[in-house]
Amino acid sequence: MRSTIKGAPSGRARRRWGVSATGAGALAAALGMAVVTAAPSSSASVAHAGTTTITWWASPISTSGPDLRKTLIAAFEKANPTIKVNLETAPTNTDTNRADLVTTISGGAKTPDVFMGDVIWPGQFGAHGLALPLSKYLPKSFFNRFAPGLVQGASYDGQVYGAPFFQDQGFLYYRKDLLAADHMAVPKTWEQLQSDAVTLVKQGKVKYGFVWEGASYEGGTCDFMEYYADTGGQVLNSTDTKSVLNVADVTKVLTFMRGLVTSGASPAAVDTFQEPQAMTAFQDGQAAFLRNWDYAYSTSQAAGSKVIGKVGVAPLPTFAGRPYPGYSNIGGWNLYINPHSTNIPADLKFINFITGVQAQTIEAKPPFSEIPTNAAVRANPSIRKLNPPFAVLAQTKLVPRPAQNPNYPKISQAIYTNMNSAVAGSTSPAAAAKAMASQLNAAVSSSGL
Repeated sequence: MRSTIKGAPSGRARRRWGVSATGAGALAAALGMAVVTAAPSSSASVAHAGTTTITWWASPISTSGPDLRKTLIAAFEKANPTIKVNLETAPTNTDTNRADLVTTISGGAKTPDVFMGDVIWPGQFGAHGLALPLSKYLPKSFFNRFAPGLVQGASYDGQVYGAPFFQDQGFLYYRKDLLAADHMAVPKTWEQLQSDAVTLVKQGKVKYGFVWEGASYEGGTCDFMEYYADTGGQVLNSTDTKSVLNVADVTKVLTFMRGLVTSGASPAAVDTFQEPQAMTAFQDGQAAFLRNWDYAYSTSQAAGSKVIGKVGVAPLPTFAGRPYPGYSNIGGWNLYINPHSTNIPADLKFINFITGVQAQTIEAKPPFSEIPTNAAVRANPSIRKLNPPFAVLAQTKLVPRPAQNPNYPKISQAIYTNMNSAVAGSTSPAAAAKAMASQLNAAVSSSGL
């Protein structure tokens, strides 16, 4: 599934980065905060006069409407007239994006200066010296601006490598009209969701009860982590160096996921569903319930959808006997700095702006409607009213994927391949759980990626 890092140094990165005293002081004044300085490095030169140009490597964030990247750049350049941002469009496929960056940065390239990267990259990029440890430059107070859990997910080995840019998380979408007609409440447990989904299918009210992402790919890991977190289970220990997967809990999860298919709550083809297939089934009016990311609401209300005005949004359920709501997997993108950049003060200034209130408010408002990472923006009542998923953010509990280990691609593969095997019925839940545990042990202890 994921590309293998080649040409990157093995083990923990030993490189030390820093900015000159002049550059750090200028940055401190510009940001209005103290900046932590590290040991000087010849690779981090700073332009002291005139206009500084930095390159931002970023994938398109939406496929229609205004370009959020360009809108944010314009706002930043207006506020910072001595810094220009050159936008370099990155691949939309996260694996291709990652492979391109690894090749470029491990080869010593000074650009891109700042790059937009997946939330699952900190362990890989931090361990191999492919991203700057931001916490060596910015004070703890800077990271207090982010919503709970996001900084932890952007960290590796005690350092923060990514600045949370925008967030994704899983939500439960449901057909308000179908539930109302049958006097059903929004399900708060997975068991109730399964029962209601089966009922609606048997009544002929809908073709599919519950659609979700069961294919053998990264999205499958996201869905699995939500169920598994609802059991109280952990994948890695507190230092992210050892698997602590609970086989009994995994068996319970996989038994339930397979049961969604055998009971008729979910279609047999759900083991091939990624986000687009699940989304299409729901917006075409074929499904009563959908697990998907925050974009799914606006998609369900777009022209051509058959469920306009009929969709509700709620936190994900949990297993019976566990506290409601359930857990939602953290998705989204961070901003990272190339350790070879010669414009680190300008890079940090850009990151400070993009994660600040002004820029985060821009990205939260229509037509962009991205979940902001800035806690103050998220808490703003006027922002919460803009988008139904925003209104339930405060009710949700977040769970990251076990990405703080540099071998995360292999860890994720062990999860999603065995999950998919159980959902498809080609392996029993118990056997798939044991195989997952064995492969996780091997993945965590492997060297390299």
